[in-house]
Amino acid sequence: MTNCHVLKLKAQDGKYRLTDVVDIEGMFRIIESIPSKNAEPIKQWLAHLGSERIDEVFDPELTIKRAMDIYRAKGYDEDWITKRIKGIQNRKKLTDTWSE
Repeated sequence: MTNCHVLKLKAQDGKYRLTDVVDIEGMFRIIESIPSKNAEPIKQWLAHLGSERIDEVFDPELTIKRAMDIYRAKGYDEDWITKRIKGIQNRKKLTDTWSE
């Protein structure tokens, strides 16, 4: 069973109607339960993502590499990416210091 809620959302005709909604985790659970070969590519993609995240738990450097690859795919140059990663590291050090 998923954790579905009902919200009033605006329809195309401008009226607000009660609509079933679910969070991301619930959506994945629904996809997982669909007994159709048409859902299989999505299930395989989700399994691949899950495998990548588990790999990142054992090797956190993979997370940084993935972030850099995403920035490259979005068209950012190497200098910007380097500054961004260093900025994230510096911010983490600062917030860790504040926490202590």
